[in-house]
Amino acid sequence: MKTAIFGGTFDPIHNGHLRIASAAVTRWGLERVLFVPAGKPPHKLGATAADYEHRFRMVELACMGNPEFEASRLEAGAEYSYSIETIGKVRASLAAGETLYFLIGADAFAEIRSWKRWRDIVDSVEFLVVSRPGHRYETPPGARIQSMEDMNLRYSSSGIRRDLASSEGTADVPAAVMAYIRANKLYGGSADK
Repeated sequence: MKTAIFGGTFDPIHNGHLRIASAAVTRWGLERVLFVPAGKPPHKLGATAADYEHRFRMVELACMGNPEFEASRLEAGAEYSYSIETIGKVRASLAAGETLYFLIGADAFAEIRSWKRWRDIVDSVEFLVVSRPGHRYETPPGARIQSMEDMNLRYSSSGIRRDLASSEGTADVPAAVMAYIRANKLYGGSADK
């Protein structure tokens, strides 16, 4: 089974994330994209805006209706979430020699050498790197990458949070996720909007 890990804080998940995953499914024939919300991301300063359970539920809602997309609790818990550990858990479920893909934004990939056991990560996966405006990266030795240059991801969860907190309260998130945000008054949103 052709599997990709798509990790992040997903605070919140938005339509840009879904477009990236859909493009990867089409281009590389992926049969499963695991959306893995980080329990406690080591590279993020401060806490997430929404707690893990809210972020996981929004990922579940966003994945509904797409058979290739799967919300995963692999990084749930109070400990820091390290990609190498997540990769190990997913790899254990795959057939020997099967390629494991790792969907990642160019901004995060540019920092890969600061990740825990980054060389092991590079040896374990093939990266699907999504371009972000203004972000350049060097490919570490031995890294296998496929570039998603034409995606040019302009969305950011921080921008989405700002949009949600504004008086309009509109954002580029799936309808079910927007309903959940409003019902739970996340990101400064209101149930009345």
